[in-house]
Amino acid sequence: MNTPIGIFDSGVGGTSIWKEINRLLPSEATVYLADSRNAPYGNKSKEAISALAVKNTELLLSYNCKLIVVACNTATTNAIGFLRKTYPVPFVGIEPAIKPAALQTRTKKVGVLATQGTLSSALFYNTAKLHASGITVIEREGKGLVELIETGKQQSEETRNLLKEYLQPMLEAGIDCLVLGCTHYPYLVPTLKTILPEHIKIIDSGEAVARQTKALLQERNLAASPNTVPKHQFYSNADVAVLSSFVKDPVIQVSFLDF
Repeated sequence: MNTPIGIFDSGVGGTSIWKEINRLLPSEATVYLADSRNAPYGNKSKEAISALAVKNTELLLSYNCKLIVVACNTATTNAIGFLRKTYPVPFVGIEPAIKPAALQTRTKKVGVLATQGTLSSALFYNTAKLHASGITVIEREGKGLVELIETGKQQSEETRNLLKEYLQPMLEAGIDCLVLGCTHYPYLVPTLKTILPEHIKIIDSGEAVARQTKALLQERNLAASPNTVPKHQFYSNADVAVLSSFVKDPVIQVSFLDF
């Protein structure tokens, strides 16, 4: 089926997921929605996050998307259950990669950097409880980081100083794995590598999400024909220059999802 995969996020962060999907599934067309006007989702109520997720979903369905990737940890942890009950298409969500971190840690101490909306969610609590038995999980809200990335300042001195502040308690606790619990955060990896000791593994969900997307497409007989030349569409409801700096395809500015 050559209709597109839909992907949405509270801004540009989900492009880190889009890149993994595009790498693994080069024949699949995509539609990407960046709701930068409402970023970050992490400091909003569950009700507000769910309402935005519904609007995103319905817009993607209007583009005839066959599968939707909720490329936002906060939207996944707060709204994906409702989305799956309400809409007929399959959904792929994002949640912090606690399981692989728990399997890889040797010190039994794992750091999680995420938004407040993710850390306070029931899904995050249940995931940590299920996979991190016997593991000490040091959580820290990455307050202000999404806003800096949304304005193209991911490698600024301000960003570096915030990261040092947030990571210090984790380093003092002896973590050997850092879980990036927001799809914006992979764009901080170059800066993180200048701060973290070499032995600390940085873990995100991008590759796992791409594999799950592929598996669902195959399971539902939704995969595109091999060797299809796909079309990629990118939409933003804020300044397109920021999203354009993360992707090669043209970005269209649209007035969607004012909330």
